Amino acid sequence: MPPKTDVKLDSATLRLIPRSIWSLGFVSLLMDVSSEMIHALLPVYLVSVMGTSNLTVGMIEGVGEATANITKIFSGAISDWIGRRKLVAATGYGFAALSKPLFALAPNPGWIMAARFIDRTGKGVRDAPRDALIADLTPERVRGAGFGLRQALDTVGGFVGPLLGVLFMWATSDRYTVVFWIAVIPAFLCMAVMIFGVQEPQGVGKTRKAPAPFGRATLVRLGSAYWMIVVVGTVFALAQFSAAFLILKARAAGLPVALAPLVYITMNVVFALGAYPAGVLSDRGDRAQLLTWGLIFLMLADFALALSSNLIGVAIGLVLWGLYLAFTQGVLSAMIADSAPGELRGTAYGVFNFATGVALLAASAVAGALWDAYGSTATFLAGAGFAFLSLVGLAIVRGRIRPRDGKSSVAPESAAPGTGTP
Repeated sequence: MPPKTDVKLDSATLRLIPRSIWSLGFVSLLMDVSSEMIHALLPVYLVSVMGTSNLTVGMIEGVGEATANITKIFSGAISDWIGRRKLVAATGYGFAALSKPLFALAPNPGWIMAARFIDRTGKGVRDAPRDALIADLTPERVRGAGFGLRQALDTVGGFVGPLLGVLFMWATSDRYTVVFWIAVIPAFLCMAVMIFGVQEPQGVGKTRKAPAPFGRATLVRLGSAYWMIVVVGTVFALAQFSAAFLILKARAAGLPVALAPLVYITMNVVFALGAYPAGVLSDRGDRAQLLTWGLIFLMLADFALALSSNLIGVAIGLVLWGLYLAFTQGVLSAMIADSAPGELRGTAYGVFNFATGVALLAASAVAGALWDAYGSTATFLAGAGFAFLSLVGLAIVRGRIRPRDGKSSVAPESAAPGTGTP
C-alpha cells in the first residue's frame, strides 16, 4: 500500500488540474461513447445488412483514417496561426457530431463512406489544437497528469461505447439504425460541454500568434528535441499495429464473434486505469523512463500473443498492451508540450500525429502481410522486434529529449498552481 503522503499529493495534483482540462476530458469521453457505439457495429452492419464486401469495408476505413491523418497536420498549424485553439478544436468536434445522424439515415454504402469521411475529418481537425490547448491550460508541474487525465476519460468512452452498443442492440432486438440514433445524443452533449465548459487561456490568442505555418523558420524553431520526440514516437507506432489484429488473435484462440468487443473493452479498461497514474509519475520524474516501461510492456504483450493458443494467454497480452498505451500515449503528448515553443504547439502536435498515424498504417500493412504469409506468431514476434529496436533507440537518444529549458520535467514547488499558460 502506498504511503499516505502519496495519496495526499495525488489529491493535490487533481486540484491543480484546471476545470477546462476536466471539461476536455468529458468532451473526449462523450464523443468516444458516440463514435464507438457506431464503429463497433458498423462493419457487421455494412456486410450483413447492406451486403457490402470486406473490400468495401476496408476502403471505407482506409479513406477515413487517411483523411484524419492528412487533416491533423494542417489543423494544428492553423490554430497557431490564428491563435484560437478552442475555435479550431470545437469545429472538429462539430464535424464529428454532425456526421452521426448520417449513419442512421444512410440508404447505401456511399452515404456511410461520406459520413465516415466527415467524422474522420472532424477527428483530424480537433486532435492537434485540443492537445495544444491542454498544454496551454495546464501548469507545467502537472502537465503529465493533465494529459493523463484527458486520455483516461477518453479511454473510458472507448469501452463504454461498445458496451452500450451491445446493450442497446439487445434491447432493440438488433435494430441498428435505432442504436445509431441513440449514439447522436452523446455527440451533441459533447458539443455543449465543449462550448460552455472549456475556456481558452486569456491573452493567448492576442499575443502568441505564430507566423505563417510550415515555413522553414517555423520548422527550425520547433527545435531538435522536438524532432527527436517525433522520431521516437514514429518508431513506437511502427511497433504498435492496429488493434484489429488483437481481435483476430482472440478469434483464433476461440473467442465467439458476439464477444469480440471484449477485446477492446479489456484493453481500454487497463488503458483508462493506468493513463492518469502514469501521467502523475511522469511529472515526478523522467518521462523517458515511463516510455521505457511502456516498451517493455509492449514486448511482453507481443510475446504473450505470439506464444499463446488460448484465451488466457490472449487476455494477458491485452492487459500488457493496455499498460503499454497507458505508459506512453499521454506521456508522449506531455513531452511535446515540454519541447515545443508555446506558440507552435498546434503545429507540433499536428506534425507528430501525422507522422505516427502514417507509421501506424504502415505497421498494420506489414502485420497483415506477415499474418497472411506466416501466421499470427510471426506478426507478434515482429512487433516484439520493433519494440526492442525502439527500446534501444530510446536509450541512445534519451539525453537529447529534455524540456526546452533543459530542466527536469518536474517543476519547482514554488510554481504557481492553476496558471493558464506554463
